[in-house]
Amino acid sequence: MHSLPDFDQLVQLATTDPHQFALLRQRLVEQAIAQAAPNMQPRLQAQQSHIDRLISHAKNPLHSNILLQQELQRQLQRFSQALQSPSAQQPAKILPFK
Repeated sequence: MHSLPDFDQLVQLATTDPHQFALLRQRLVEQAIAQAAPNMQPRLQAQQSHIDRLISHAKNPLHSNILLQQELQRQLQRFSQALQSPSAQQPAKILPFK
């Protein structure tokens, strides 16, 4: 994985060339997903697609952060509920050992 530019360089890139900043972000995300376990890659790609859709609906970077924070809160709440009351969740499908 390529090294990440420092914060000030990222701010400058985002300010002066948002398109290049977006390409850098996309490339780094793709590299991170490629380094994940193969069985996790589809799930990570789906999650990233969801994140990209949220970002595309944002009016500006601050709005983007707010939307992402709200989504993270929703996911954490669902995770917490699943941990606190697993019986409320659908039972896991048990696959036979082959």
